[in-house]
Amino acid sequence: MHAVDRRARAAVAALFLTNGALFANLIPRYPQIKADLGLSNATYGLAIAAFPTGAIVAGLGAAWAIRRLGSARAAVLGTIVTALGVFGAALAPSVGLLVTALFLAGAMDAITDVAQNAHGLRVQRRYGRSIINSFHAVWSIGAVLGGSMAAGAIALDIPRGVHLAVSGVLFSLVALVALRFCLPGRDGDEQAVADPGQLGDRVGASRGRVVVILAALVLIATAGTLVEDAGNSWAAIYLSGSLGASAAVAATGYIALTGAQFVGRVLGDRLVDRFGQRAVARAGGTLVAVGMALALAFPSVPGTILGFAAAGFGVATLVPAAMHEADELPGLKPGTGLTVVSWLMRIGFLASPPLVGLVADASGLRTGLLVVPFAGIVVVATAGVLQGRRRA
Repeated sequence: MHAVDRRARAAVAALFLTNGALFANLIPRYPQIKADLGLSNATYGLAIAAFPTGAIVAGLGAAWAIRRLGSARAAVLGTIVTALGVFGAALAPSVGLLVTALFLAGAMDAITDVAQNAHGLRVQRRYGRSIINSFHAVWSIGAVLGGSMAAGAIALDIPRGVHLAVSGVLFSLVALVALRFCLPGRDGDEQAVADPGQLGDRVGASRGRVVVILAALVLIATAGTLVEDAGNSWAAIYLSGSLGASAAVAATGYIALTGAQFVGRVLGDRLVDRFGQRAVARAGGTLVAVGMALALAFPSVPGTILGFAAAGFGVATLVPAAMHEADELPGLKPGTGLTVVSWLMRIGFLASPPLVGLVADASGLRTGLLVVPFAGIVVVATAGVLQGRRRA
């Protein structure tokens, strides 16, 4: 492996770290922002929805940005503007400016997300083996780092503006340094020399077949994010409300899911190289479906925590797998397949909390959480579009 490829891998990892850390520095500051602006719960909820809304509105522009600037430059520019948006949200003197800043940050975050994955997949092609899951694991480390930085700043009573100015400058500098070590050349160059065995019979795939594959990849990615959101939004509420766990114990549902997901991403590349994306996704989907189905069928605090852990481990490789496959689809301009999957996945991620909430209000949260094993079944049913084990 050439030194340029190793440096490029480290550079992409740095971009994923900064992307995970930037917004995580802001989230723990939300209660202070809400209090300082005197926002009601409803107004606050609408205001912070500006971030995913911005991501959805601007998400389809990622492919254009990649073709215009290159994936590395697009990722770094998006990182810097995201940092500006986060800083603006911290100092916003009104709800209108808060919404504007979060919308900008979300829009740029969407472009950064697609661009850094596109560049990571360029590096992966040069490696000739799976490394994309390791980048997503580093993103998780960045999120923990950013949240820890915010917690420390709050404990030390550092003003929001100072804290988020420092974090924004720090991670923007990291991104700019990383840019120096990213791959040269145009996006799509590596696809021309990729192992033909990786593409299989897709090289001659019709336009209609490409659309069907793309739709299946969207379902796989959306299933992965839906399970993640179930842990983020509902695990603690289900454990504390329906099962009567204490607040401290209830928090372990989310921790179990995210911790197991991180472990799955650390191990994911080796599993994919050995068994192929298809087998790993099917095994993961089965683990999600069986683990959460048993947890919901026989409700208990320990069983539910284990169920969320199984779900987190099961979905660990799904979003990277869908992005990888979308970027390999023939007949599409560089970044197009990746952009479409990422954009539609974000719409699903935005729609899942109210969907679960509506079902929970009508039939109980235990019923609403059936969406998790259902997502596992969807993955098992659609995983056939993913690559099998690579030929030696």
